[in-house]
Amino acid sequence: MFINLTNHPSADWSEEQLKAAHQYGEVVDLSFPDIKPYYTKEEVLRIVKEYVDMIMQMKDNDTVIHVMGEMTFTYNIVSTLKAIGINCLASTTIRNTVMTPDGKKLSDFRFVQFREY
Repeated sequence: MFINLTNHPSADWSEEQLKAAHQYGEVVDLSFPDIKPYYTKEEVLRIVKEYVDMIMQMKDNDTVIHVMGEMTFTYNIVSTLKAIGINCLASTTIRNTVMTPDGKKLSDFRFVQFREY
């Protein structure tokens, strides 16, 4: 099983990214939590525990977790999952950025691969 713990549902992924994810098994989306910038470390760790508990109920023997999002939550959940033997992956991309005439930055990301944390 490939659990996608991000803000990017697999239904919106490129064919290339879906194919790479399916090499690990069935893709299951798990929405990334809304981690507010004013949360304390303890509040983040409480949410990490909730998500680890959810993952433990969902997982099978070959589960990998794709984790991308707010950095302190990501660091803590990846550390916790790896400590209990669950493989965690990040997606790597090439970013193409264009500045518009009105000064806005537009970024387009192209998937390259999944890489282990």
